[in-house]
Amino acid sequence: MTTPAQTLILGGYQSDFARAWSREGLDISDMVREATLGALDASGIAAQAIQSIHVGNAFGELQRQQAHLGSMVAQVVPELWGVPAMRHEGACASSSLGVLSAMAEIEAGRYDCVLVLGVEEFKNLPGDQASRNQNAAAWQGREDIDCRYMWPAAFGLLAGEYERRWGLDRRHLNRIAELNYASARRNPLAQTRRWQFDERSFTDDDEANPVIEPGTRRQDCGQVTDGACAVVLASPRFAREHGLDVPGLPRISGWGHRNAGLRLKDKIERSAGQDYVFPDVRQTLEDAWRRAGVAGVADMDGVETHDCFSTTEYMAIDHLGLTPPGQSWRAVEDGTIERGGACPVNMSGGLIGCGHPVGATGARMLLDSARQVTGQAGEMQIEGARRMQTLNIGGSCATVVSFVVERGAA
Repeated sequence: MTTPAQTLILGGYQSDFARAWSREGLDISDMVREATLGALDASGIAAQAIQSIHVGNAFGELQRQQAHLGSMVAQVVPELWGVPAMRHEGACASSSLGVLSAMAEIEAGRYDCVLVLGVEEFKNLPGDQASRNQNAAAWQGREDIDCRYMWPAAFGLLAGEYERRWGLDRRHLNRIAELNYASARRNPLAQTRRWQFDERSFTDDDEANPVIEPGTRRQDCGQVTDGACAVVLASPRFAREHGLDVPGLPRISGWGHRNAGLRLKDKIERSAGQDYVFPDVRQTLEDAWRRAGVAGVADMDGVETHDCFSTTEYMAIDHLGLTPPGQSWRAVEDGTIERGGACPVNMSGGLIGCGHPVGATGARMLLDSARQVTGQAGEMQIEGARRMQTLNIGGSCATVVSFVVERGAA
């Protein structure tokens, strides 16, 4: 399980996740155009250099009645007319699947320069309707969860499972949310960068932080939003031929990808008696480490992880190995995951603080990691970061993808 050839990240672009595009008379096509042109500009290459395109999107048909998004890129950027393109759907991991496909093309020698774009539009419909649309990432009608909001309820059940197996103190979930919102204030593209909170916001105060579903309060929730993120990936050969500084470019040195079934309760039942609630998550991370030739999370300078809810990040902490199973609270209490800690987590603000345009999240994590290892993360910068890891999940950990990103010779 080794990576035969490494993939370079030439550059990328993220839209402002605080924008509600439909309120400006714009839609998903405008998001695709801005992100594509932005990524080309950031990479310093012409559109004619792009040999293949991969688009990650989860809910275009439901939110905008718009499918066939592979061809949307050429429609709004005519310079890419004729370039082969395809769309990927894997719920919140959609654009990570696009990255995996682009890497495979580059490693096989089929193409040398590939555009990956993640995009999602949510603010064009009322919140309740958008929430129902997101239920398509679960097993419709078969989850056996009595609730109004599927995903807050599902990850509330995960909190309950941690409570049952090891005990869970909600103060640690509140602290994770508080940290991610604080990090978002340093991110100029974060949805919540200007949001205001008070001393009760990150407590179990039913007025300041009300229960959304059992086990999940308002500040526990990631912020579903509009957004697009694009990256240009290339082979070392392409970079050398175009006079780029190959050793100075970020590269994807390792990857993992696993899937489990759709239904949450089936996954929880299958992991009974095991060390990890989601063995597929742990296996994905181990695969990424093995392919990158590293021992584990101790070799990482930071992590960008899925935190669609604070419970998700709590789960990620022990699955990453920052603590033994069930003891994620230790990394919260001792500052491991904070800015300046042993392994800072979600310096972008994560999905809770930065925002969660579902189809764009995997690409956004990858781009933020690339910026970290090249010292271009601005106020979010982890001092001395040279190796980062992403953890991107779709649904209730049904699709899981992880990348190791580092700077160095390829």
